[in-house]
Amino acid sequence: MQKLLLLEDDISLIDGLAYSLKKNGFDIEIARTIKEAEGLLALCTEFDLLLFDVTLPDGNGFTLCEKLRQSGNSTPLIFLTASDEETSVIQGLDCGGDDYITKPFKLGELCSRIRALLRRSNKEAGENVLRSGNVLVNLAEGRVLLGEEPIEFTGAEYRLLCLLLKNSGRVLARSMILDKLWDGAGNFVDDNTLSVYVRRLREKLEKNPSKPEHLKTVRGFGYQWKE
Repeated sequence: MQKLLLLEDDISLIDGLAYSLKKNGFDIEIARTIKEAEGLLALCTEFDLLLFDVTLPDGNGFTLCEKLRQSGNSTPLIFLTASDEETSVIQGLDCGGDDYITKPFKLGELCSRIRALLRRSNKEAGENVLRSGNVLVNLAEGRVLLGEEPIEFTGAEYRLLCLLLKNSGRVLARSMILDKLWDGAGNFVDDNTLSVYVRRLREKLEKNPSKPEHLKTVRGFGYQWKE
């Protein structure tokens, strides 16, 4: 059973979250303050995922996340935030968060985001296959299948798809994507070209490219691959 730490001070929300997460097979520890969370983290180093509220009685989740990352703790972390403002989202991701979900949210969506992040974090380094729904990437052969049909990609498109799938559920900044796609051979991808590659991926993989279900744009920040 995967163990989660929930840092949240809203008692009415805690009850519903704890019930839903336990019903979905997760073991839950609950902290209502930063101090309580730090105590639980000091006692247990085996949490599979962290759920942090942002505004807390004795501080904020961003600060605690940054402190954990600086100490070498890389446990996957999702922020539960009441603000969907771009600055808040960027701050959460820049301090080391892997994902965020805005209150009020559907408990089913939260559980889905948790599972997606856990799948990504549990991937073995030597894994030869990336899979999301009916999209399969054979890393050993450099082939992409949509269902049973092979799909042709350019080198940069293929690298972008692999980057998105390896980080499924995580919001990736455009600047980070551009940096990753600049390979050792000096093949540079600029901002406009990235937009073209995203459009091509949608045309090849989405049922309706104009309303993508998987390759989502996060306005003002970057992109996210959703399961």
